[in-house]
Amino acid sequence: MNGMPLWLSTSLLGLGTVFIGLILLILLTRLMSMFFVGKEKRPKQAVKQAETAAVKTGPEAENHGAFVAAVSAAIAQSMGVPVSGLRICSIRRIEN
Repeated sequence: MNGMPLWLSTSLLGLGTVFIGLILLILLTRLMSMFFVGKEKRPKQAVKQAETAAVKTGPEAENHGAFVAAVSAAIAQSMGVPVSGLRICSIRRIEN
């Protein structure tokens, strides 16, 4: 770096440091996601059975039609379209 101006060498050194740091950060997050995703995997059949059981049982099973109507009306109102123009294919509960 003897023939380069000081501002250019400083800029290149800074950009190189940031670039290497970002690559290491990406590798670290991928490693962490592989570690945590591997622990949470369940067989697909068990997941489908759990979803089916959750839909068929519970206190909300008897009010499902009213719930779908309320959700449809809310979505139609926010989009500004008539309710008859909507088609809701599925509704799933998301657990936090």
